[in-house]
Amino acid sequence: MANTEAALKDAMSSIEGTTGVALVDYTSGMALGTLGGGKDFNLEVAAAGNTDVIRAKLRTMEHLGIKDEIEDILITLGTQYHLIRLLKTRGGNGLFLYLVLDASRANLAMARHQLKKIEAELEI
Repeated sequence: MANTEAALKDAMSSIEGTTGVALVDYTSGMALGTLGGGKDFNLEVAAAGNTDVIRAKLRTMEHLGIKDEIEDILITLGTQYHLIRLLKTRGGNGLFLYLVLDASRANLAMARHQLKKIEAELEI
């Protein structure tokens, strides 16, 4: 089992093209841990902003009567992929892993697979 810091380091080192990763509480918008980002990309602001994306999707699912769970949400930009994975592990309720990838270097299928593995090993 990995703690937050170890999980974030694992994501940065094992997922090709990762430029930033965060563990975020979508009920408060607070990042519980971040790694990467930089002066041109404020990871904490992006992580907090994505809480609105999750809340909107959950509300829409409720209005539509969809009884399923969100696994992940993918946002594609010209040069980046943003992958949001809601945690299903014990203690992970209300939390998500947020991964920012360089689109020219990333493999989305592998990134999703590895992020799911990191989630399974994460101990909150």
